[in-house]
Amino acid sequence: MLNVENITVTIENRKIVDDVSFNLKEHDVLMIIGPNGAGKTTLIRAIMGTIPHSGKVWLGKTNLNTLKPRALAKRIGVLTQKHQPQFPHTVFDVVSMGRYAYKKILSDWTKQDKEKIEEAINLTGIENLRERSVLTLSGGELQRVFLAQLFAQDPQILILDEPTNHLDLQYQIAIFDLIKNWAKGSGRAVIAVVHDLNTVYSYGTKALLMDNGRVYARGSVRDVLSRENLKGVYKVDVAQWMQSLLKHWDI
Repeated sequence: MLNVENITVTIENRKIVDDVSFNLKEHDVLMIIGPNGAGKTTLIRAIMGTIPHSGKVWLGKTNLNTLKPRALAKRIGVLTQKHQPQFPHTVFDVVSMGRYAYKKILSDWTKQDKEKIEEAINLTGIENLRERSVLTLSGGELQRVFLAQLFAQDPQILILDEPTNHLDLQYQIAIFDLIKNWAKGSGRAVIAVVHDLNTVYSYGTKALLMDNGRVYARGSVRDVLSRENLKGVYKVDVAQWMQSLLKHWDI
């Protein structure tokens, strides 16, 4: 579905992302991992074309650089880790904004628009919040609202930049459960930047491990998260540390 070819981002003569390539297939949930400063978020921004870069990104046979914003929004949806609403829009209104790429100027919502909005609200379990102001929501509730907005947008690919960072555990689980189920739909796939390696094991189908802007390993989750790979990047024996933690849960 998506082919990323030789993406490089150079800032002040330093390569923040260095010759990164990968492909994304239908139903993939690709987890991008690595320590702070590895270039994960910069890679995502380059894929979306929001920062200067070299290399190409293909959606099927279409170069993403050739798509206008409205056309791109119909194909790819992006969710970041933090939202700071400035206005007291209702949850329903915020979710509805996901359909603006399809809306004609001065026209009302079509039947399909309304169906997609309601489907997104139901799928994310926020029916009871629909008339609430987004300024009154908790972080976890707000993240589900913006995820619903993406589902209403009905893209082929979701790109998520640490979507559960700073959220309580129950919201982390809820968000990734929704994302995993969404990716099972026809013609869909997900790219997610994450820090938590347990999340990668629980929800990822593929992984891309980055270090100093380069790809250190890519492939199946089990192959990428090998003891040797993790030790090489994080400079500690992550597997041993994780196993030691399990002893605390023998209750």
